[in-house]
Amino acid sequence: MITVVGTGTGAPLPPDAGAALAGAGLVVGARRHLAAAALPDSAARIVLGPLAPALDAIERYLEKAGRQDGAPDPGRVVVLASGDPGFFGIVRALAERFGAGRLDVHPGVSSVAAAFARAGLTWDDAVVVSAHGRDLRTAVNVCRAHPKVAVLTGPGSGPAELGAALAGSGGRVLVVAAALGAGAGERVERVTPAEAAARDWGPAVNVVLCLDESRVLSPVRTVAGPAPGPSRWALAESEFTHRDSMITKFEVRALALARLGPRLGDHVWDIGAGSGSVAVECARFGAAVTAVEKTGDGVERVRANAAAHGVDVTVVHGAAPTVLSDLPDPDAVFIGGGGRELPAMVTACARRARRSVVVALAALDRVPAVREALVAAGLDCDGVLLQSSRLAPLPGDVTRLAATNPVFLLWGVRPPAHAATSGDVPGAVSRDVRSDVHGDVRSDVRSDEGVAQ
Repeated sequence: MITVVGTGTGAPLPPDAGAALAGAGLVVGARRHLAAAALPDSAARIVLGPLAPALDAIERYLEKAGRQDGAPDPGRVVVLASGDPGFFGIVRALAERFGAGRLDVHPGVSSVAAAFARAGLTWDDAVVVSAHGRDLRTAVNVCRAHPKVAVLTGPGSGPAELGAALAGSGGRVLVVAAALGAGAGERVERVTPAEAAARDWGPAVNVVLCLDESRVLSPVRTVAGPAPGPSRWALAESEFTHRDSMITKFEVRALALARLGPRLGDHVWDIGAGSGSVAVECARFGAAVTAVEKTGDGVERVRANAAAHGVDVTVVHGAAPTVLSDLPDPDAVFIGGGGRELPAMVTACARRARRSVVVALAALDRVPAVREALVAAGLDCDGVLLQSSRLAPLPGDVTRLAATNPVFLLWGVRPPAHAATSGDVPGAVSRDVRSDVHGDVRSDVRSDEGVAQ
């Protein structure tokens, strides 16, 4: 068996570590963990840096022990890890290499649980995302879209970088938790994103909470984690405030959503947002959304519709493609207006979209130029003409079909071999064990999930 002991958020070892260590033949852990442990004189020690060599050493030790028939028991393998080693931690890498059945795991209190406890908040409704060894953009998008997020930090993805990326997002506060469990050295500070961006936080940060304090107290939950996705989509036009039926009809919206594929961790642009119906629907699926609208009254409508549906949508007042240069790159883009500027808009969006661009247009004359712009940007293009007839009542309790205006829907999708991923969805299993274990390259003062260093 391989015994994995989580030390919690402090350096001292938990009481149940003693028995495991007494029979240890090989102990693997951070220098500070090894120094704090009462190790048998006969036990070999591995101070963790990169993870792969340590896994190889464990494997060689187990193979050698298995060949010593009749010889004295060489002792068990004990891995010391910070926090809860089963939460974004070393348990995954060990289970993948040696099998879950060979692990005896003793978890400690995770840094996420400790940070929320210090803030006086429950965290069964929080979204937890790792930025250690991963692109920070996924964590940023989750923070923009959800009111209660915990970000596990890493080199180059700490409070300063997160704060700089969120500085334009209103209504968020960051709770920076550093050196958790270190007694007098522990620091938990509430700052604005701008304040976080202006500071050097050093190497001791465990986790950053990103909170919309107006929404951190949620109703009693049955299922932990982010709120489940919407039970329905392609909402009726009557569920949005709009002007003179200037809204993407629900039939068009349904197919557009299918081609956009908005999800947790994504960033979606809605260009020529109008009422913001597409922006709101994408946000309901968990994506961070930026809506671009050139009219002042349109901007207010988008904000009102987002508020009515309880989602966050960043609204930019301006005309595309001019204002697009200041926006973070999108995963997917919906374009619902444009006039003569439409080909230029499509070109600008298609060059920057990581996954797909969807364009709705009523004029047949503009279809060739839009298709050409999508193809020229390297996207695989397809499309349909949507014509629908809705049931409508007639006098005498009978029904007729009422035709809606036909709409062309074109979409361009980046080929899989060249598509850029949006980063790991929080909780997803990475195949790279180095980036999947927090702390394999951190200094010993760090305390985070699964740090066996």
